[in-house]
Amino acid sequence: MEIAAAMDRAVEASRSSMGVSSPNPPVGAVILAADGSVAGVGATRPPGGPHAEVVALSEAGEAARGGTAVVTLEPCNHTGRTGPCAQALIEAGIAEVHYAVSDPNPVAAGGAETLRAAGIRVTGGVSVETVENGPLRPWLTRQRLGRPWVTAKIAAGVDGRIAAPDGTSQWITGPAAREHAHLQRSRLDAIVIGTGTALADNPSLTARTPDGGLYPHQPARVVLGHRDLPADANLRDDTGGPLVRVDSHDPADVLSALPDALWVLVEGGPHVLGAFFAADLVDEVHAYVAPMVLGAGQSSIEIPGVTTLADARRFTTSSVTTVGDDVLITLTRNPTSSHVR
Repeated sequence: MEIAAAMDRAVEASRSSMGVSSPNPPVGAVILAADGSVAGVGATRPPGGPHAEVVALSEAGEAARGGTAVVTLEPCNHTGRTGPCAQALIEAGIAEVHYAVSDPNPVAAGGAETLRAAGIRVTGGVSVETVENGPLRPWLTRQRLGRPWVTAKIAAGVDGRIAAPDGTSQWITGPAAREHAHLQRSRLDAIVIGTGTALADNPSLTARTPDGGLYPHQPARVVLGHRDLPADANLRDDTGGPLVRVDSHDPADVLSALPDALWVLVEGGPHVLGAFFAADLVDEVHAYVAPMVLGAGQSSIEIPGVTTLADARRFTTSSVTTVGDDVLITLTRNPTSSHVR
């Protein structure tokens, strides 16, 4: 297998670690035997468990000797709850290591030099753009900005309405879009709503499989605002992730209450979403657009202080995907601008 193709496979493997590995990075690794065939594939396990390289080496066994390791992140060089991956690769007899992103964490960095000192051929920067925009992106955001990657989710008709004048909103999008959204939830660290949504809709905020079961990983459920929740609120049950109350209306307080989170989804009503946009804390938008026109009712986002087109927040369109009868538009912030306009 070519190195670039092996890196693509490592990226795909790392998706299974999203949410599960936090606060550790969701890393993927592929071990190629000396003849170039795939001998092992691994992804980082939950904290305290083996990292991607160790999982892949375990699967490869003796076939790793004289082979090649392809990893999305530079192998770690420190001993924490697990040993250094660089040393595991050396002991396994790996001859070459190709990785995408250099580790920005000074505590764990240095694996590449350790491997080179052991006589292993090392190449960095392989498919780096693909990896940085893949499952590793939230962790890299945490390392570089000190906060999680924030996605704003909208489900609306083509006129941007998320509810009819009488408040009805279930369901604007179809079952395929809802299934897709639940899969995304299973990879998140936290979902944020306001007390208004919590009281009006009584949501569970769980990540559910197509057959109605629960995904193994459930994100934390965060409620922003001052009002209390009823004792029998669905958010208080034990079927989903932990409930986090943030007695504030400031989005920065939400992120401070989630010090280990890598990826946070804001699903709140128009005012909560608007507060995150106004604070310039939205990195990505997932807009599920249904083939529906309400013509009246609640708007998807309300940003205070916007009076003219020049105040609009402008993003870059990353992808447009058909999901059943609906369309998912993914937008990302312009990386050259600190304030998205």
